[in-house]
Amino acid sequence: MRASGSMKSATSLLLGAAIATAFFLLYTSVHRDLGDGPARSPPPRWTQEKREDGVRAAADRPSNQETVVKGEQEKKDVVTSSDGGGRDGSSSHQQKQQQQIVMPAEQQQNKEKPQDLADLLRRAATADRTVLMTALNEAWAAPGSFLDLFLESFQHGVNTAYLVQHLLVVAMDKKAFDRCNAVHPFCYWFRVEGMDFAAEQKYMKGDYLEMMWNRNKFQQTILELGYTFLFTDVDILWFRDPFPRISPTAQLVMSSDFFVGDPNSAGNYPNGGLLYVKSCAGTIGFYKHWQSSRERFPGMHEQYVFDKIVKEGVPPHLGTKVQFLDTNYFGGFCQHGNDLGKVCTMHANCCVGLENKLFDLKNVLEDWKTYKARAAVGNTEYFSWRVPGRCIH
Repeated sequence: MRASGSMKSATSLLLGAAIATAFFLLYTSVHRDLGDGPARSPPPRWTQEKREDGVRAAADRPSNQETVVKGEQEKKDVVTSSDGGGRDGSSSHQQKQQQQIVMPAEQQQNKEKPQDLADLLRRAATADRTVLMTALNEAWAAPGSFLDLFLESFQHGVNTAYLVQHLLVVAMDKKAFDRCNAVHPFCYWFRVEGMDFAAEQKYMKGDYLEMMWNRNKFQQTILELGYTFLFTDVDILWFRDPFPRISPTAQLVMSSDFFVGDPNSAGNYPNGGLLYVKSCAGTIGFYKHWQSSRERFPGMHEQYVFDKIVKEGVPPHLGTKVQFLDTNYFGGFCQHGNDLGKVCTMHANCCVGLENKLFDLKNVLEDWKTYKARAAVGNTEYFSWRVPGRCIH
């Protein structure tokens, strides 16, 4: 009976201990779960990928120090670029110095070294210090315009090709000067402060008067430098050497719109488009008298004043002999010879408008070429200019 009771007591004790142990384990498990919160489901896949991308980005992102250094370097690069630094490794200070040296085109034009007119004359002149001279602006120098036709005529004339070797072209503006340099070796840019002679200067309008009087002053300068000149407008075509028709003793000889038959008569109608002047004290004095007489005839061009002072009589103390050229040899659209076996020049005078002048001069040059071709094969039949034209008659 005792043994059976003891076993019951032991069994009850073990069962109680087991129950207590089970409750302790259950309590511990519940307490852990309550401390960590409720169980969470795994995050969706896009969240995981986003987190992974963030981790990779963080790994790729430079450190704060690297960012600062790179930012400073970028600032330096920007400053260097603004200062003109280049691939050649030159410093910004050196680049600034180079930029200061290279000036805009207009400033370069103003800073260009003045030409040596005396040296240019020396190279262009003949052995007896004579130069052929013309003057033009942009409107007359354009390709296919008067300058080209003018130069072409010397190549088709009789004993005229050599004259181009002694031709000084006086450009009245930068574009005319550049154009001249492209086709001829002796070009001089005659600059007048504050004046622009580039456009077509219509007779007695705009800057026409100033251009003509400044041209006149430039001619005086040539004489003062000791050079004799034969001035020709660029709207004159050349067919024969003029010097056999100019007396070796001549001092000042001007062409005529209308020739009265006497080269010494003040009754001739002067045209300054063709003008021979020997360098001497008398002609230099005459030019000074010519310039000073402008004040007595305000608003008039140099040709008008020339006519007036010649009709008044050249002051005796100057001793200058003034003569005029015969239009049979040195003609123009106003009055010209018809014998092509004698003509030396043809001037597009008595004609208004560049297009009209150019149209008729082109025809005149073609007529001259036809005449030469006929003469070359012995054709002596009468042949002359096609008239009337737009101006020539």
